[in-house]
Amino acid sequence: MGGANGQRCVDLSTVSDTAPLPKPPPVPGRRWFLPSAVTAELDPDQSGRKGRPKRTARDWLVDFACFLIAVTVGLIGADEMSGNTDIPYALQAVDQWLGALACAAVWLRRRWPVGLAVAMVPVCFISNTAGGAGLVALFTVAVHRPFKYAAWTGGASAALLPLFYWLRPDPEVPYVLIVALGWLLTATVVGWGTLARSKRQLMLSLRDRARRAETESALRAEQAQRLAREAIAREMHDVLAHRLTLLSVHAGALEFRPDAPQVEVARAAGVIRESAHEALQDLREIIGVLRASGDGPEESGRPQPTLGALEGLVSESREAGMKVTLDNHVTDAGTVPASVGRTAYRIAQEGLTNARKHAPGAEVTVTVTGAPGDGLTISVHNPPPPGDVPHVPGSGQGLIGLTERATLAGGHFEHGPGEDGGFRVSAWLPWG
Repeated sequence: MGGANGQRCVDLSTVSDTAPLPKPPPVPGRRWFLPSAVTAELDPDQSGRKGRPKRTARDWLVDFACFLIAVTVGLIGADEMSGNTDIPYALQAVDQWLGALACAAVWLRRRWPVGLAVAMVPVCFISNTAGGAGLVALFTVAVHRPFKYAAWTGGASAALLPLFYWLRPDPEVPYVLIVALGWLLTATVVGWGTLARSKRQLMLSLRDRARRAETESALRAEQAQRLAREAIAREMHDVLAHRLTLLSVHAGALEFRPDAPQVEVARAAGVIRESAHEALQDLREIIGVLRASGDGPEESGRPQPTLGALEGLVSESREAGMKVTLDNHVTDAGTVPASVGRTAYRIAQEGLTNARKHAPGAEVTVTVTGAPGDGLTISVHNPPPPGDVPHVPGSGQGLIGLTERATLAGGHFEHGPGEDGGFRVSAWLPWG
């Protein structure tokens, strides 16, 4: 009988129906409730295993109950036959022996459900005592196999019922009524077994959907973490490239002008010390976020820069010896959304860093325009450098990162040579 309550529930939802899924974790203390035979036949996780599944304690109890049902019905049939003097004693003995063998065969119902049910059709036609075993076999094939097997075996049994009761009429029940009751019992057994199988299939389907949901959720979390770490990497590049460029510029000035006035040397050393301190602090914060959970750079302790910090960035570059002109037409930087202002700040920071490395001595112009509804436009332009430019290695990752930043913010980013032979980066970001 396989047990109608056998069920498992673990995990799955809307990943592709053919996508391979990880094995569900074992559920401690639940194996006793799992119908191993039916699970192996219906569950794709179990059906691919070699050999027959091990019969559980529940399986043994169910099989023993089926055996008792078969024996009880068989004893009732044998008792009815013993009271019928029209049946020869030899035929009664054969009937009872066939019934005993049929009841013993019930223990094989899990191994050969279809074969047992087919064999019970002629046996039940010959032996009245085997009726209980025939019903158990019919129920088993309905539970363990698709409906067509139960329909064929049940239909064959139902077709033989009129002939059976014609040859062995019941002395107390009319012929038509006993045949109708036999058909009703056969249909009930097949329907009950089919319902039990459908319930198990539903439970397995829900388990698979839950597993897919859990797998998809894990994939989404992994993707979100990966995107957050990529954002941290971009943040690290933007911040540290600016700080380290300041270090390089002032260290180069000290190297090539060892006879500089003491005041300039002290100022350059102070800028180097301050830039190194801020670079280390930024690095500690980013590494701390990476060690924590990868939730993004916004979770660090220091507030992120916005458009209002652009003045400080330009002042810092001027202190490093750059010629920078800020043309800011946004009078109230506080009205700019924080994410848009932060993206604009990083674009200006990367533009100044590149100009400092690749066009030393050139005057850089930072232009910011925009209004709510029109968007925010920021550009950084520098003319060709006045002298020879030392080779400075670069990977181009900064411009790629700025393109990603602008795209994620819903805008667009452009860069390339200017009309005067210099270089220009510009971006448009949505505002309002």
